[in-house]
Amino acid sequence: MMALLIPIVAILGAVVFKPWLAHRERRLEIEANMLAEKAAQYAAQTERLEQRVRVLERIITDRGVDLSDEIERLRDNPLN
Repeated sequence: MMALLIPIVAILGAVVFKPWLAHRERRLEIEANMLAEKAAQYAAQTERLEQRVRVLERIITDRGVDLSDEIERLRDNPLN
């Protein structure tokens, strides 16, 4: 009886377990792709914010520029 039960359990395990593993692997790939895309979006947003900070630092430290004119120019032509 045990000799028949072991191959049956092995076959059923392969029939059930293999597709489950494939499904789990696919789900993890999709999640990894989503996380990579989100990381890229955060990196782009960070770059835009860093550019804005550089402009503000330049405005603050450049004494030869009329501050109100520079702010108005930036307001009319935003970096993003």
